[in-house]
Amino acid sequence: MFGIKFIAALGILMLFLFACSPSQASKPPATLSQPQPSVTLPQVATTISSSTATATQLTSSPTSVPPTPFEAPQGTLERAFFPLSEPGPQVPGRRTFSFQDPARGDRLVEIMVWYPSVPVDDQSGKIVEDAPPDLTHAPYPIILSSAKSGGHFAPHLVSYGFVVVGIKNLDTYEPWDQNLIDQPLDILFALHQVAAGALDGLEDMIDADRAGVLGYSFDGYNSLALSGARIDPKFYLEQCANASSVEPPLSDWRVWYFCDLSNKWDEFKAHAGSQITEGDDGLWEPMTDQRILAVMPMAPEGAWLFGERGLAAVDRPILIIAATEDKGDHYCPYDLEAVYIFDHLGTSDRFMVSFIGEGHMMIGNHDKVSRMQHFTAAFFGYYLQGRDEYAEYFSEDFINQHDDLAWGVYTGE
Repeated sequence: MFGIKFIAALGILMLFLFACSPSQASKPPATLSQPQPSVTLPQVATTISSSTATATQLTSSPTSVPPTPFEAPQGTLERAFFPLSEPGPQVPGRRTFSFQDPARGDRLVEIMVWYPSVPVDDQSGKIVEDAPPDLTHAPYPIILSSAKSGGHFAPHLVSYGFVVVGIKNLDTYEPWDQNLIDQPLDILFALHQVAAGALDGLEDMIDADRAGVLGYSFDGYNSLALSGARIDPKFYLEQCANASSVEPPLSDWRVWYFCDLSNKWDEFKAHAGSQITEGDDGLWEPMTDQRILAVMPMAPEGAWLFGERGLAAVDRPILIIAATEDKGDHYCPYDLEAVYIFDHLGTSDRFMVSFIGEGHMMIGNHDKVSRMQHFTAAFFGYYLQGRDEYAEYFSEDFINQHDDLAWGVYTGE
């Protein structure tokens, strides 16, 4: 048994080893003071539905939310531990579905759905396939991701009253290529299927008008792309033309990874399609949907693709999780990616938690994943479920109680 568990854990770790080689919302609560910009760094498929313009605060809400497994303190932080890292009261079931997208040549999109289910005898925290859905607190907000990221966060989010939809077969890729378009559109297509009621057996379970997106590494790019960010072709092509003079210097591998796509730009533009590429201000149209109300990119990338103007278009709440020692080829360098992205986000509801001294592969550390699970439950609970008491659990006051975390950009102090 120990050997099986060890091999399974090793497999999960290896899945992310090369993860970055792809790898009007409610106002923020008063307790969440905004970090200020810190540094200035060197400088899609075919069809988007009419509902993919900009985010607006929608009025629908879950009929109720499940109770938390503890009494949340009000007003002040009575505890410095991570209370939302403990499992919530609901138990996960799981089902899989397959669809074909006729707008993209019948592209196959397979999804894995984790959802609150009716407990079965001797479940003991296990995920039960095809378990009967628990409608007690339905409809539940939806969180979208790759199935890979979902494997780390879905069961925990389900326990707090979410449905998580993970798109299968989304994985890392190198160098940058058409996956930069295909993977976000796969996630959008999955959202459309859920909203259309295409999940047999899960009727009345999901509130598709209250959607969030999360992702780690290559999937962090996907969640960033679905935040309203817009590709800036002029910025990207100029960055690649001057890549050899960037300070600090980039490795040959990193330049190839980012810029091989610049040599195939016309092909990439044609693959994206005119509905994405024909922006009237030189930026491409965003790959998003008005039902996506909050996004959580972890260890993300995409700075060179979006640039300052493209990131300024982000128009909904966003929480970035980043590791200060994320560096080197095959990963997502902290300064080059997370810091630049955070500093240039257009939304006022922007937050970043930096894990001090951690590297990209903190996703393989149970303690760090547990903390990330806490932040996912707090952030999405606040913005998608209306749990005001969760605001303090991703606030500056909370972060400052932990010596190994930094609020916003870590400056080494």
